[in-house]
Amino acid sequence: MSLINERQDFSDIADTFLLHGSMQSPAFLDGRLCASLALHDLSAEAWLEAVCLSLGVEQPRDEAAAERLLGWRRQTLEALAGSELNFEPLLPDELFSLAERAQGLKDWTQGFLEVIQDAGEAPQRGWSEALREAIDDLQGLTAIDTEIDDSAENENDLFALTEHARMAAMLLYTEQHPGQPQVEPVDDPAPRH
Repeated sequence: MSLINERQDFSDIADTFLLHGSMQSPAFLDGRLCASLALHDLSAEAWLEAVCLSLGVEQPRDEAAAERLLGWRRQTLEALAGSELNFEPLLPDELFSLAERAQGLKDWTQGFLEVIQDAGEAPQRGWSEALREAIDDLQGLTAIDTEIDDSAENENDLFALTEHARMAAMLLYTEQHPGQPQVEPVDDPAPRH
């Protein structure tokens, strides 16, 4: 089976980065990927070029690495455009400390907001108030304290912040791509007599 169709997680992509001599977290590039797919319909070729530039290489080291990087783009696009609304930012999972997970969210947010800022004012003119507020709220995530202890309270807080970032990304995608994802309309409740 081709790697391009396998589900990629944070560790898979981080391992691919290591194969290219990079210790950077994939979270920052995932934030950039999400915003770029929403705002620019980022092509597979442009994505590979952006990742290679970030890794400091001319091209992926082999076909398997290229497939993994393209699979990352494909699964992100499918999740953002899918009616299941199951998009998740590519962040460190529960195998990582809360501090590492918080840093991943901070990195993801910085990458996401960087693309939005680079796009300028034009795309923002048609945004809903809800999207504007969600993006404004993300600014605060770039300043979160990442030196946090592993505790249930901190884990709950981090989950809520991650959920906010997730919803902001989906909202940006849906507003930039009307009709996608194709979700079922909610039936109006029966009128009361």
